[in-house]
Amino acid sequence: MSTTDVSSSGSADVARRTSPRGKTFDPIFEGLCFAAATALLATLGGVLISLFIGGWPALKTFGFGFLTGVTWDPVKDVYGAAGPIVGTLITAAVALLISLPIAGGVAFFLVELCPQSLRRTIGTAVELLAGIPSIVYGMWGLFVFAPFFARTVEAPLITSAAPGSFAEKLFSGIPNGSGILVASIILAIMILPFMAATLRELLMTVPPQVRESAYGLGATTGEVVMKVTLPYVSRGAVGAVMLGLGRALGETMAVTFIIGNSHDFPHGLFDAGSTIASTIANEFNEASGLQASALIALGLVLFLITFIVLTLARLMLRQPARA
Repeated sequence: MSTTDVSSSGSADVARRTSPRGKTFDPIFEGLCFAAATALLATLGGVLISLFIGGWPALKTFGFGFLTGVTWDPVKDVYGAAGPIVGTLITAAVALLISLPIAGGVAFFLVELCPQSLRRTIGTAVELLAGIPSIVYGMWGLFVFAPFFARTVEAPLITSAAPGSFAEKLFSGIPNGSGILVASIILAIMILPFMAATLRELLMTVPPQVRESAYGLGATTGEVVMKVTLPYVSRGAVGAVMLGLGRALGETMAVTFIIGNSHDFPHGLFDAGSTIASTIANEFNEASGLQASALIALGLVLFLITFIVLTLARLMLRQPARA
């Protein structure tokens, strides 16, 4: 056998030995991944189409007035979604305003200031709070927090507000512990652990060299937090905030217990109100005909609100265009 034949045979053997073992399964794996992505998109589209078809009778009957009307009367078959929509947006926004500073403070404390011996214990406690079911928060809010809040906060504020003043309008309502503000506080307590845990994980991704460089230049802890670590994780922090807002928008049972479940337009923080999710939870069991269609249309509105929030989050997280 010639030297050329030996070298050719050796090259062929090497080529056979170095071929990927899983090459045969690559097309199958790619097909499974494509099928999973397609199934997800098909499910999402199916949910959207089902909501639109189910809510079409109400949308056709009331038109744009379904979104702007404030009357929700199952006896007369008149349905307006303005009250639940406004209640959903107000409770979610107030909950975010309350929880975001506290969640940021907890995250910065755990990463920057907390002693090493306590860091794991407190972090585990925060994660456990994030896993408590929402109905537990609702029951605690109804039986414990609402009476305490009505007695110590609502009643003094209502009685001390001057007649005709802005405070009287802001704190209008019945001091019974059920209303927009109480529901917002419970929502804030619910989303706070989730946001704090997510922000903590983001802050832990900051390289130690970045912090040490800032401290070496003479920066204080506050300056390091505000000018170094926070800008470093700002994009991820926006995503964490939007995820918390999405949970607040769709929360059902906890809000249903303590918001008062009134379809009227809320005029003050202590007024009873409703959200889209609480309205559906309260009435869907016994709904039929046009009422069931109106509730499905409410679900479609909530779906679109959540989609808009996630779209805004994606726009805020988009990389700036490079020159």
